[in-house]
Amino acid sequence: MFNKISFWLNNARVYSLPITLLNCLVIFIFALKQNGNPYLGLLAILGSGLVHMATNLIDDYFDYKILIKDENYINSAQNCKCLYLKSGQATTKDLKVAICTFLGIAAIIGGILFFTSGYYVALLALIGLIIALTYQKLSLKGLGEVAIIIAYGPLLYEGIYYVMTSKFSLEVLFLSLACAFFTNTILYAHMLMDFDGDECSHKKTLCRYLGNKTNALNFILFFYITAFILISWLSYKTNNYWYLLGLLTIPQIIDLYISLNQFNQDKTNVPKIYPWHYPLDNWKEISQTPDAPFYFRFFYSRNIVTNFMLLICIAILVD
Repeated sequence: MFNKISFWLNNARVYSLPITLLNCLVIFIFALKQNGNPYLGLLAILGSGLVHMATNLIDDYFDYKILIKDENYINSAQNCKCLYLKSGQATTKDLKVAICTFLGIAAIIGGILFFTSGYYVALLALIGLIIALTYQKLSLKGLGEVAIIIAYGPLLYEGIYYVMTSKFSLEVLFLSLACAFFTNTILYAHMLMDFDGDECSHKKTLCRYLGNKTNALNFILFFYITAFILISWLSYKTNNYWYLLGLLTIPQIIDLYISLNQFNQDKTNVPKIYPWHYPLDNWKEISQTPDAPFYFRFFYSRNIVTNFMLLICIAILVD
């Protein structure tokens, strides 16, 4: 049983869960400083994590449907994409059961929060479910980033804040958008590196709508700059200039931009690893595989977001 649970947690990309938890931590700390209920907050965080992993599996299900129909997509997609399905370790029926299990547990948690916090929980949960079930289709239309910004922004932040304090907040809205634009860069970097595979499968992501890899790469700066503008504005409006600590991530962003540009030129390129690139999960093993160039940049983009979130948590705590 333990091996089975571990298997599906890995397939659901549990390694990406810390980003959800860090976003949750930001608003959890913020709500605690407003005398929010920590127990309801922790329940909401657990439910959010389960929905996140279910969404990853749902995305796999639809991607696999494309993979098995399009030989060009199989050859150009990242080797790690849907590997557990391609290798026969699990079937699509197994995948459906796993998705329903994650969503089922999340629904139970949502029911508890509904009775303890009020009917707004049901509305927020419904919006979250719609995004989870339609994310892949939205992504095909170049709207995946919009879905992520909504899900990781107002929906997540206002939702946790509401169950902890029984109210909504304009300050939370701007905080959520700043963090969501930053968080979205992980998804965007992933899609940028999947540009060729998505092109072969005719998958219309935002990167592909931008026409070419150079335009797509440059657009990642829009998300970072927007996040910095929002957090700077929030700093000014709340008179909490500790929020500007988030700007300390700028040197890493420049480094990532250079690295992604190298990937655009050569998909086999693995840059020299420096201490500020870490942590890189299981890097000793991954570095020996063809997926190393992809995973290095994916982990690094995640780490930059992690650093930003931790700096924002510090800003809230010291205010």
